[in-house]
Amino acid sequence: MTSKSQSLLWRKIALHLALTPLAIIWLFPLWMMMVFSTMPDFGIFSPEIILWPSTNFLANFANLQADTDFIGAMITSVCVATIYTVLSVLLTSMAGWALARYRFFGRSIIIAIILGTITLPFAVVVIPQFIMVAREFRLANTWVALIVPPLFNSLGVLFMRQAFSMMPGELFDAARVEGVKEWQIFLRVALPLARPTMAALAIILFLQSWNNYLWPLLISSKPGTMTAPVALGTLIGLTKVSWGGIMAGAMLLTAPILVVFVFLQRHFIAGISAGAVK
Repeated sequence: MTSKSQSLLWRKIALHLALTPLAIIWLFPLWMMMVFSTMPDFGIFSPEIILWPSTNFLANFANLQADTDFIGAMITSVCVATIYTVLSVLLTSMAGWALARYRFFGRSIIIAIILGTITLPFAVVVIPQFIMVAREFRLANTWVALIVPPLFNSLGVLFMRQAFSMMPGELFDAARVEGVKEWQIFLRVALPLARPTMAALAIILFLQSWNNYLWPLLISSKPGTMTAPVALGTLIGLTKVSWGGIMAGAMLLTAPILVVFVFLQRHFIAGISAGAVK
């Protein structure tokens, strides 16, 4: 083994030794959440430090289901997040394609406005948005109210615009010369090339919808349209808090996301890093 190879090996070992404690610190709360989900309420606040799972998960889940219909809320969350992700990726892709490949009056102003909306906190627009959706359109407690208002994602538009800007324009010019229509160029040429970026954006948007709490809390109060995070929040009462049920629900909310990310992390990293090299 050459000295260069030995130096590279020792660097990798040092890097892993440095990152391992950080990984443990990040994973420890997740582990304790899983442990608490298997314990009764009195065991969670026991003065003894318990690091291993117990046997009370099914009882906690039964109480959770009886109090909130959590399975129905999970189904609602899955459907809303999936529909939102598909529509938002399509919408942001079309907007990003227009801003990247077409030259028109006011294009720079539109890009500046989109950049400006990223800096606005959601709390600034949540009250006008709620009044418009609930009072003017009368869409409270519907899936439309959960999906449509947050559909246009400024970060997603800029994300896709960057991906389309990096593609060679000669490729699209050649397609136009061959007589391919604009919508066919977008669907059959541009979108397949942007697949890694779209996969990364889809993961980000799905997580955003899955973890969204404030807007669903305001716009959906009926059990049929209540998402899982909102249903979980109803367990926190004035006189009683079902900590075991909350931990069981949090575990059920977290596990699918971890599985999805583990299987799709290659696409996520490829999409995120696609804009780093031009």
